[in-house]
Amino acid sequence: MSGTQDLPVVLIHRLPTFNFFFKSRFHNHFTLLNPPLDSPDSIHAFLSRHAASIRALVAVGPTPVNSQTLDLLPALEIVVCSSAGIDHVDLLECRRRGLLVTSAGNAFSEDVADYSVALLIDVLRRVSAGNRFVRDGLWPQHGSYPLGSKLGGKRVGIVGLGSIGSEVAKRLAAFGCSIAYTSRKKKSAVSYPFYENVHDLAADSNVLIVCCALTDQTRRIINKDVMTALGKEGVIVNVGRGALIDEKELVQSLLRGEIGGAGLDVYENEPYVPEELFTLDNVVLSPHVSVLTPESFEALQDVIIGNLLAFFSNKPLLSPVQLD
Repeated sequence: MSGTQDLPVVLIHRLPTFNFFFKSRFHNHFTLLNPPLDSPDSIHAFLSRHAASIRALVAVGPTPVNSQTLDLLPALEIVVCSSAGIDHVDLLECRRRGLLVTSAGNAFSEDVADYSVALLIDVLRRVSAGNRFVRDGLWPQHGSYPLGSKLGGKRVGIVGLGSIGSEVAKRLAAFGCSIAYTSRKKKSAVSYPFYENVHDLAADSNVLIVCCALTDQTRRIINKDVMTALGKEGVIVNVGRGALIDEKELVQSLLRGEIGGAGLDVYENEPYVPEELFTLDNVVLSPHVSVLTPESFEALQDVIIGNLLAFFSNKPLLSPVQLD
């Protein structure tokens, strides 16, 4: 192409606190509009000026895509998300307007699955707690350290057997765990036992790994009744969204010893984490980084660019979101 004027226009839609790190590769294919950086005007004025040329929007991280934003973009045809979760996008409004929506697809699946297993092993074997024990100089004083629990043989219930959940299951099966799952519907190609609801899954599990999408139906799907069903030795790992768990009930269940432990990468009010969890050795806390590796960023670029190129050339999208 002879110049940037020949390249398709793509709007980078992001909160000021979220950077867009992929500009060098994107500039080869698209003319990028990046309002917080490109324009001293208000976002509203900037979008109004360019609205007629914007057919594609890249939503960075959890930046909301709502009706107010969409009202400013009458020519928009596709919302390309850089995240696996799409709870920040008003899907009903996108469907009403006939917009296409894509997600990060499988770009993060393997890394999140690795991290899920890491959190689970850490909780069961008390790795982080043992690290603090040594660093605080307590080993010479106390000698023995409390035993952890073996991973192999655990009954693991996976909440959401999508691309991430499937990778988690594959890894834990290799450790000798027994896998079961609950999901929106039973997967015909999967041999793992399926449970109609998360309560029954919890009752038959030692561990729950939560990696489903956040929707109105799944919000606080891990509630007090589910925690009670999981039991005093049970462990919860959450790599989905914080609001999938009733966080106040989780804190109380941990403080009262009603569940055995938790590995958490996500929280209801990030970056704020309930301080009651800071002193609990059976809880491992992580700052929402399970998706983040150099390799996953590279894979994400491939997915986003692939979706955009497919859209502008009228080819099938790589990771479409079903809106009906």
